[in-house]
Amino acid sequence: MPRIAIVAGEISGDRLGAGLIRAVHARHPEIRFAGIAGPLMQAAGAEAWRHSDELAVMGLAEVVRHLPRLRRIIRELEARLLADPPDLYIGIDAPDFNLRVERTVRRAGIPTVHYVSPSVWAWRSGRVRVLREACDNVLCLLPFEAEFLQRHQVPAVFVGHPLADELPADPDPVPARRALGLPETGRVVALLPGSRGGELERLGPVFAETARWLSSRLPDVVFVAPMATPELRACFAAQWQQATDGLPLQLVDGQSHMAMAAADAILLASGTATLEAMLLNRPMVVAYRISPLSYALVKLFRLIHVQYMALPNLLADERLVPEFVQGQVEPATLGAALLELLEKPENRQRLSGRFRELGNGLRHAASERAADTVLAMLKRS
Repeated sequence: MPRIAIVAGEISGDRLGAGLIRAVHARHPEIRFAGIAGPLMQAAGAEAWRHSDELAVMGLAEVVRHLPRLRRIIRELEARLLADPPDLYIGIDAPDFNLRVERTVRRAGIPTVHYVSPSVWAWRSGRVRVLREACDNVLCLLPFEAEFLQRHQVPAVFVGHPLADELPADPDPVPARRALGLPETGRVVALLPGSRGGELERLGPVFAETARWLSSRLPDVVFVAPMATPELRACFAAQWQQATDGLPLQLVDGQSHMAMAAADAILLASGTATLEAMLLNRPMVVAYRISPLSYALVKLFRLIHVQYMALPNLLADERLVPEFVQGQVEPATLGAALLELLEKPENRQRLSGRFRELGNGLRHAASERAADTVLAMLKRS
């Protein structure tokens, strides 16, 4: 019976892993998956040795602080894999963790797949060498990633983005508003300050202050904030209360896609959520803020090699959506950008066509294409 070790970090990796497992099991239900998995992967049939939340660390300084714990998990995982080798190892995202494990097990003869290319085209380009040593194949979500890796002699294939297959293009906001208990008419702004504690710590208060700034100019605006976990919900509720003095806010558990669909505009942290907003055809303002130490290291060593941070801007290779970094992330700046989106509907019309075009380029039945590669590698091994 074929066995696949699979390791995913955080919520987005759990979602990708679940889609891949379902696509493989649709053709070969006998294949067993086990490793570090979140609730979606477990529901799809993966045995969890550890929970994927344990790998959710963002930023250089943050990784350093968690390094002893992560190293312990790596050693434990490597020992387990080498003692009882699987037929294939799949690392989903979490590159600082997975690439080290992949390099170790590949040297021991275990074929490896890395699902989600690290952003080597954007920063820390030296990791291309690590990819070349660690991976038998890299499954890329974005087309320019596969082209970049292939130019650097790393086996890679563009499979498309599963979210593009799942999300409807430009959904009607009214059903989403009804489902979330929001007014069917009027302006709605969705706030997504991040799915990790560090992101919420840095962006939550600023997003709350931005909402107060915007509300003072548009008194009828309604705010909704989907929260990934109860802990994040409680944290943002406290931040909101302190910054806004009781301004109304609809907090919801999960349902980020529903909240985005309900919105006229979205204020969100840079990351996968910007791609989701683009696929749902919603205008957005993007904020990116890491710890001062991490940012200082990035600047000192010139680790970033791209002009944009937001995925829609990277895909379009132009500034489609406003994005603000570090010191630019201020309430008045973010609020003014949101106000312009809300008061100028022609901006949304201009974005709509570009968002559709970019989304269509990512719709390729990604989970099935990823499963094709995995099954072909299993057959070879």
